[in-house]
Amino acid sequence: MNYPRVSGYLGRVQLALPLLFAIATPVPAADDAPTALAHIQHIEAAILGPVLVKGVTSPHPTLAKRMEDLHVPGVSIAVIHNGRIEWARGFGVTKIAGAPVTPDTLFQAGSISKPVTAMAVLRLVQSNRLNLDTDVNEYLRTWKVPENRFTEQKKVTLRELLTHTAGMTVHGFPGYASNESVPSIVQVLDGATPANTPAIHVDTVPGTIWRYSGGGYVVTQLLLNDVTGEPFPKLLHDTVLGPIGMTHSTYEQPLPARAAAQAAAPYDRNGVAIPGGAHTYPEMAPAGLWTTASDLARYAIEVQQSLSGKGNHVLTQAMTQEMLKPGGLGSWGLGLQLGGGPDHPNFGHSGADEGFQANLVAYNDGDGVAIMTNSDNGGQLANEITRTVAHEYGWPDFQPREETAVTVNPRILSGYVGHYQLGTYTVMAVTREGERLFSQFAGQPKVQLFAASDKDWFLAEVEAHETFETDAQGNATQLTIHQNGQTIVTKRISDAEALRLSNELAARVKNQTPQPGAEAALRRDIDEVVHGTPNYDHMSAGLAAVVRQQLPQLQPLFVGFGAVQQIAFQRINPDGSGVYNIKFAKGNTQWHILLAADGKVEMEGFQPIQ
Repeated sequence: MNYPRVSGYLGRVQLALPLLFAIATPVPAADDAPTALAHIQHIEAAILGPVLVKGVTSPHPTLAKRMEDLHVPGVSIAVIHNGRIEWARGFGVTKIAGAPVTPDTLFQAGSISKPVTAMAVLRLVQSNRLNLDTDVNEYLRTWKVPENRFTEQKKVTLRELLTHTAGMTVHGFPGYASNESVPSIVQVLDGATPANTPAIHVDTVPGTIWRYSGGGYVVTQLLLNDVTGEPFPKLLHDTVLGPIGMTHSTYEQPLPARAAAQAAAPYDRNGVAIPGGAHTYPEMAPAGLWTTASDLARYAIEVQQSLSGKGNHVLTQAMTQEMLKPGGLGSWGLGLQLGGGPDHPNFGHSGADEGFQANLVAYNDGDGVAIMTNSDNGGQLANEITRTVAHEYGWPDFQPREETAVTVNPRILSGYVGHYQLGTYTVMAVTREGERLFSQFAGQPKVQLFAASDKDWFLAEVEAHETFETDAQGNATQLTIHQNGQTIVTKRISDAEALRLSNELAARVKNQTPQPGAEAALRRDIDEVVHGTPNYDHMSAGLAAVVRQQLPQLQPLFVGFGAVQQIAFQRINPDGSGVYNIKFAKGNTQWHILLAADGKVEMEGFQPIQ
C-alpha cells in the first residue's frame, strides 16, 4: 500500500511481469556456502516492511511479489559480510521475456558514479597532481567556471565540488535517448544546444551551503580531462576500476557493443520499456558508470580495506580517512554520504538514471550491500531489500522499527469505520473485520491498522500513523495521517458522498476532458516560480509547503528551461489529475495537475521527457 504524499500522485496501475529467477550464483568460500544460501532463502521469501509489530506474526511479501508490484523486471544483489562478498545473485530478467539477471549483468549506476569519480580525484591528489583546496580554474583549460559576484568572494575548489558545497547549479541529468544528438561536455557546461539542461554556474558563495549538484561533478570531469589529457573512461579504468578489480565496469557512453549483451534494459514506473533503451550520459562523472552489484561491492570493500590499511590498491589509509571525513555542511565526505553512529559509521550512495535505480551502503568495518535494478521504481525496492538484509544480518542501522500494539475495547472500533477524504478524489476507507481495523485506498490492497492507544494507530507496511478524533458518542469526525514529517488532516464523509466522488472520478477518467482552469494554473505557477514569487494562496497547504521548501532549486531550473512554447493536454490519470506535455525553449517536460473544488492547485509536479 502506498500512502499518498501531500504533493504526490495517487493511485497505481498494477502490471504483472513474467519473472524468471536466475540460478543462485553465490561467491562465498565453500565453508560458508550453507549459511549464505540460508540468508538468500530468507531474504527471497520475505521482504520486510518498515515496522515489525512485537508478538504479531504478519505475512511478508516475497521478493518476487514486490518486484511484480513495483514493476521491476530485474534485480542484482551483492552482500558484503566480514569484509568480503558473501554472496551475489540475480533475480528476475534483463528485459521482459529476456534472459535472467546474473551477478554479471550490467546496470547503469546513476549517481553512484560520483563516489567512484571522487576516488579517481583523490588518487591524483595523492600523487600531488591536484590539490583539494586550490581554485579549480587553475586546473581547467578547455572551459572556466564563470566568474561572478559569488566567485569574487570565494573561489571554487575540488573539495567543495566533491562535497556538494561549491554553490554549483543543476541537480541531475536526464540523459539522451538513442535518437537524440549528444552534446559535448562543454556544451553541457554552457547549456548550449543540444544540451537538455541549463548552464552550470555558481549562484551562491562557495562553501556556505550544502546543495546536491551533479553539475559540480561535470566540472570535475572536465578538470580531470584537462589535467591528465586522458579520455575520462580510460582514466577511471586505469586509476580506479582496474586496480580494484571492477572488471565488468566502464564509464563508456554509450555502452560499447561488446558489452551490450550483458546489459539490462531500462523500464519506467509502470513497467513500460524506455523507448530506444538506455540513455546516453555524456555527464560521465556524475551519471555515466555501467557496473554490476558485485563490482560495486568490490568498490565498498576497497574503501573498507584501505581505511584499515589492509589493501590500498588506489588510496592510502590517510587519504581514505580524508575521503570519509564529514565535510562540515552536511553528512557527506568526498563523494560519499556518511551515516551511522560513532561505534558503527557507514558510507554509501544511491543512484538513478532513466529506467535504472541502485543503492550502495556499507559499514566502515565489514558489512554492506549493493543493489541494482532496471526500473524507475527500483529505488523503493532497493530500500526494502536493504532493510531486509539489515535485519537478516543484525545490522545496527536500516532495520525495521519495532512497535508494540495494545488491545482496545472492540466497541471503539465501530466508531472508526467509514470513509475519510484526503483530497478532491482521494478517499480512504476504514473497515472492520472482527477485532481488527483496516484502511484502504482505491486501487490498493487493504492493510491492517494496529493500536498504539485508543485513538492512535500505526501500520506495518508503511512509515505512517493515524489519529482519530471523535465526538461525544465515540464516532470519528476526522482522521489525521502523519507520514514522512507531513501531516494530512482528513474529514469523515458519508458512504453516499464517497460513492458520489468515486462515480465522478470514474466519469472524468472515462471522458478524458481537461479540467477547466488547469492549463491556466500551470502557466501561472511556472511564471511565478521563474520570478521567485509563488502565490501560495493558490495552492493546497501541503503543496505550498513543498514549493516553499524546493523554491531555491526550482527557480534556477525553471529559468534554465526558458520560455514556455507549447502546452498540450495528454490525458486524465486514474487519480483524476491531468497530464500535460510542456515544451520550453530548452527542454520538454510532462506535468501532472489537479485542481480542488475551490480552484486551488491540490497536486502538481513534473518530470523531464524526451
